[in-house]
Amino acid sequence: MPEHVFKLDSSKKFTEQEKLGHNRWHPEIPPVATVKPGDSFRVDCREWFDGAIRNDDSAQDILDAPLLTVHTLSGPFRVEGAKPGDLLIVDILDVGPIPQEDSGPLAGQGWGYTGIFSRNNGGGFLTEQFPDAYKAIWDFSGQTATSRHVPGVSFTGIIHPGLMGTAPSAELLAKWNAREGALIATDPDRVPPLALPPEAEHAILGGVPRDEWGRVGSEAARTAPPRENGGNQDIKNFTKGTRVFYPVFVDGANLSMGDLHFSQGDGEITFCGAIEMGGFIDLRVDIIKGGMETYGVSENAIFVPGNVDPQYSHWLAFSGTSVTLDGEQKYLDSHLSYQRACLHAIDYLTKFGYSPEQAYLLLGAAPIEGRLSGVVDIPNSCSTVYLPVEIFDFDPRPSAAGPVQIDPGIGAPTAANK
Repeated sequence: MPEHVFKLDSSKKFTEQEKLGHNRWHPEIPPVATVKPGDSFRVDCREWFDGAIRNDDSAQDILDAPLLTVHTLSGPFRVEGAKPGDLLIVDILDVGPIPQEDSGPLAGQGWGYTGIFSRNNGGGFLTEQFPDAYKAIWDFSGQTATSRHVPGVSFTGIIHPGLMGTAPSAELLAKWNAREGALIATDPDRVPPLALPPEAEHAILGGVPRDEWGRVGSEAARTAPPRENGGNQDIKNFTKGTRVFYPVFVDGANLSMGDLHFSQGDGEITFCGAIEMGGFIDLRVDIIKGGMETYGVSENAIFVPGNVDPQYSHWLAFSGTSVTLDGEQKYLDSHLSYQRACLHAIDYLTKFGYSPEQAYLLLGAAPIEGRLSGVVDIPNSCSTVYLPVEIFDFDPRPSAAGPVQIDPGIGAPTAANK
């Protein structure tokens, strides 16, 4: 097994571990360990809410989810010899749930969860249509997920880290805060907000001296969005066998990761749309000196997808165009067209007996394929959602016999806004 450089004790909170991780981006967060080019190493990762979400039939924990505390990131890890301007090569050798434990109170101990977040606490891709909190618990058997809250389906998870990236420089951090602050200023009272500004009270800053947490926390960037350093990209194909190339902005690169997912559909559309879990990830690192300029990779990560995707061969695809639900024409709005494709898939699945919320949770968690299918034919962009047929216990394709009626079971637990 690779050297275990970041261990987590499942009986302790994230803030009580021997080595303290972080939940913000800042160049002053010191590394918890140093690795060398060519090294392989193992990192434990805690589920992004540090155990706040429970394996039960209530969604109150989703409604009250502590968003100011996320994400619980492992790291940073200094890579010896990495300098600004280099490219950091990261190979994902293995990734999985919490090992040697098939049941327990933490997500990753034999189970995980998907949540539809309340419009007043996070929202989601379809928050106008689904403003309340819902939850689905998924049980793991090997690499297969099933749920008592979304019956009639089982699928192979593409296990991956939702979040991985390098530390920003002070200059890059200032750029992030300036541009996101300007966006917030255009509509400061919007719900959900347009962006998330620095927030010091709930910041976890690793080895930064405690008397500096206030200052650093007031500057440190939230980990919610993807940015130039990679970050929270939520790419389901970041799985075993993936090779990622990250820009390096600080000495040592200071690589961090977390937010592991057992499975996810393209877009993670419910916001907590993946099957969230804690677990482990095995990595190997190397460096391409001066690689940012050599390959023109200065403000994004590039990657070679993993090689362990489930082998689905039959799909049912839904399309959407850039026309609002009220019939208003928009110009080549691919975000809107993907929303409409997802809504069409949800409407379709309700004809088989699923509630709209069960269908929405399924699209977030199952390995659906999302595609931009047309972006040039004015005025309508076209997006498509490919749903694998084999994940269902029945044939979901249209036929003259009409849709099979499934037993929706206990349904997805909800907790409505007050």
